[in-house]
Amino acid sequence: MLLERKIGVKYQKPKGTADILPQEAQLWDEVEAKSREVFRRYRYGEIRVPLFESYDLYARSSGDTSDIVTKEMYDFNDKGGRHMALRPEGTAGVVRAYVENKLYGPEFPKPYRVYYMGPMFRYERPQSGRQREFHQIGVEAFGSDSPLLDAETIQLGVDLLHSVGVHDLRLAINTLGDPETRQAYHQALVDYFTPHKAELSEDSQIRLAKNPLRILDSKDPQDKPLVADAPSILDYLTPAAQAHFSVVKESLDKLGIAYVVDPTMVRGLDYYNHTIFEIMTTSPAFGNKELTVLAGGRYDGLVEQVGGPALPGVGFGLGTERLMLLVQHNRPAEEAAPLNVYIASLSEPAGAEALVLAHAIREAGYTVDMDFLNRKAKSQFKTANRENAQLVITLGEDELAHSAASIKQMATGQQIQVPFAEVTTEFHKIYQQLVEEGK
Repeated sequence: MLLERKIGVKYQKPKGTADILPQEAQLWDEVEAKSREVFRRYRYGEIRVPLFESYDLYARSSGDTSDIVTKEMYDFNDKGGRHMALRPEGTAGVVRAYVENKLYGPEFPKPYRVYYMGPMFRYERPQSGRQREFHQIGVEAFGSDSPLLDAETIQLGVDLLHSVGVHDLRLAINTLGDPETRQAYHQALVDYFTPHKAELSEDSQIRLAKNPLRILDSKDPQDKPLVADAPSILDYLTPAAQAHFSVVKESLDKLGIAYVVDPTMVRGLDYYNHTIFEIMTTSPAFGNKELTVLAGGRYDGLVEQVGGPALPGVGFGLGTERLMLLVQHNRPAEEAAPLNVYIASLSEPAGAEALVLAHAIREAGYTVDMDFLNRKAKSQFKTANRENAQLVITLGEDELAHSAASIKQMATGQQIQVPFAEVTTEFHKIYQQLVEEGK
């Protein structure tokens, strides 16, 4: 029995993914271009790392009690039996590249600054501005433990958001201290949560044994009352950790950046220490809820954990989809880029000539469209009107016989005949004559 061949099967995009259509992609390009310009001023260079890495890289850097590792990783065994994972965040891969390419060598500057843009993957519940395939823009700076670099990184984040038209920001900062701070605070959390273990969610009971700091990041309503009354890490800072955090706050004050200190903030990844921060905004794009649009912090020790020397690092990441929702909401609707020229070709030979003229006009920097459906002249002129073409070039038998194009200014009706040679070499003058001077 022959298998029935399926014809016309309708496919849909996978859950948690999105198609970025041309009109949207144009805005993405604009946001990315503005971001690149801000990064250039801060002397950051672009780095591009693989979409997938060893599973162990992400598990080691993110922490085996983080939601990313325990619930959200897209992991698989490749044909060689290697345990791999699609990247769930940008920092781990960048740190791996920094170590593998020995970018910490004496010939490279310190801090060594890089930025990245691209897709990430997490298996989580899709929601507005958050998908299973999503995009991030992020920065990393390696080789300096100065709290001034923490402040500069926060300033960079603010400048980036301002550059794309996102204002009304709220900055929250905290410190996770140095190893001595973390050790003392770890014990304080164990002492506090242990008598209430039965009241914690199942996930937080596991975290209590492995990493009680993760409980503070719990989204489970069952944990909220206990988290609210938990000890503050600010009461366990060593003098060195306190001094580092003080310089960060003083620097933000001098920069004129308002902030609040949130001692319950821990961030979702285990590699953070010392300064951490989140930049939030409230917007109708989010249903007037306050949501985080950019977050990051310092991660001294991660480079060493990934096999490199003991060098510090600091950085941030932002979700591009969430940022795009803000950008789209904050700006008025824009008209599409104007169509400068439409070429109406009235025969097959005219179509071939139209290709030559279209290419020359595009080389001069103008937008051009033409007919590819062998339609009648009336239909082509309707298309030119619908697309608001500024000029229409008509190519028929007479135009081909005299090697001259008929060019009409649509707003005024002015029409001129121009030799093909002039169209291909002097179009800027023709455009100025018909469009610029005719305004």
